[in-house]
Amino acid sequence: MNTYLETERLALRRFTADDADLLIELDSDPAVMRHLSGGVPTAPEVIRARHLPNILAGYEKWGGDLGLFAAHEKDGGAFIGWFILRPEAEGPLDAVELGYRLRRPAWGKGYATEGSRALLHKAFTELGVRLVWAETMAVNRGSRGIMEKLGMTHTGTIPTPTDMRSVEGAEHGGVRYEIAKEQWEQR
Repeated sequence: MNTYLETERLALRRFTADDADLLIELDSDPAVMRHLSGGVPTAPEVIRARHLPNILAGYEKWGGDLGLFAAHEKDGGAFIGWFILRPEAEGPLDAVELGYRLRRPAWGKGYATEGSRALLHKAFTELGVRLVWAETMAVNRGSRGIMEKLGMTHTGTIPTPTDMRSVEGAEHGGVRYEIAKEQWEQR
């Protein structure tokens, strides 16, 4: 495995062209997709034709340091989901989004916090990042709690994207959290 980042229990690596089935399985779980699509799975052909090629193109665009990374348990190698650390499509490279999507068996084990902490460290110490931000549905208390544990500050609300208006809790919109390098260094 070509490791991008390791934590105590996780190994993160770049996705490859052979990883479509991992993404298809992850996005097929209604519970995983609850706050993203109302539980509707992502069509396998969309993952194969659009999502995976976009992930791979991101590594080219950002030199492999930013993008979407497959996460595996170090003990046994099970795929648990992915983490993201990337700028907006045409945004500056020093302001990046942090996020994750984990398989249900990985929930409640602290993996989201562990992987996110390691990515924050890498962003601020190795990648020249000045600001990390994250967004989630206002009703997604689990993700909001993780962002708060990471020291991120709630900075505002965001409107619900048109394609998510049917998602439970969409009427409450979304929330944005941020942490600047200076805030992170003071933690």
